[in-house]
Amino acid sequence: MQPYTPNWTQVTEFVMVGFAGVQEAHLLFFALFLTMYLFTLAENLAIILVVGLDHRLRRPMYFFLTHLSCLEILYTSVTVPKMLAGFIGVEGGKYISYAGCLSQLFIFTFLGATECFLLAAMAYDRYVAICMPLRYGSLVSWGTCIRLAAACWLAGFLTPILPIYLMSQLAFCGPNVVDHFFCDASPLLALSCSDVTLKETVDFLVSLVVLLASSTVIAVSYGNIIWTLLHIRSAAERRKAFSTCAAHLTVVGLFYGTLFFMYVRTKVASSINFNKVVSVFYSIVTPMLNPLIYSLRNKEVKGALGRAFSLKSWKRH
Repeated sequence: MQPYTPNWTQVTEFVMVGFAGVQEAHLLFFALFLTMYLFTLAENLAIILVVGLDHRLRRPMYFFLTHLSCLEILYTSVTVPKMLAGFIGVEGGKYISYAGCLSQLFIFTFLGATECFLLAAMAYDRYVAICMPLRYGSLVSWGTCIRLAAACWLAGFLTPILPIYLMSQLAFCGPNVVDHFFCDASPLLALSCSDVTLKETVDFLVSLVVLLASSTVIAVSYGNIIWTLLHIRSAAERRKAFSTCAAHLTVVGLFYGTLFFMYVRTKVASSINFNKVVSVFYSIVTPMLNPLIYSLRNKEVKGALGRAFSLKSWKRH
């Protein structure tokens, strides 16, 4: 926190430092992150396309997967294009207005919270499918899926309202250099010349509620799934049942592991450079890996992708 004096004026724009220590290799990093971004877009668009075209995948599990792919596209698009512009020195690439900074933080938090809730909904879907297969059609109907997805998006949208409102009440008197590649809460709080105690506390509590609520649903769902699997006598049946949720469990481990580390903290950043690396992982690397995990560990998605992009399929169309 910067000390406040009455003569200072409110900051109207911020300068994004990004990865200041890699200036000599900035073109290499630009190419790397651009490749990852385009790969993320292509993978997730392929998942959305395949689920939409293949009637075999028109089931609740894949309905939620398309929502997850939409989230991944939006999640990376909020931060990566601006970061890429900063790497190659596009005019205004390193600058972002005060309103634009808060908007970026709002959308990023909204999408991150929505992903938490969506992963919880997907865990519930797997729980019902494995533990209560005879009631699956009634408990996870298309109406239920639509309501669950809408609730995830709505809850995600409501999550950042109070934190962003409190951020907008803080004074930023200068300096205006954000030591990050996007407007994250931690580096912004370090620049404020107001008392940030309330804001830090609210951020911690909101993050904790979102993470604990969604992770509790996931933990309870998988606890019941494991209990059910242990009571299946056939090893082949156990493997078949577990294979339907292995990809989701892997995605959950990647996503929640980094989020718990980054956001359930009471202090501003202790190691900015290390936080940048972790931020790259959950905002760029994880969205790129998720479609690969689902396509490689799910035989139905792998088969659908093969059918969709096979030569015979294109000849039929």
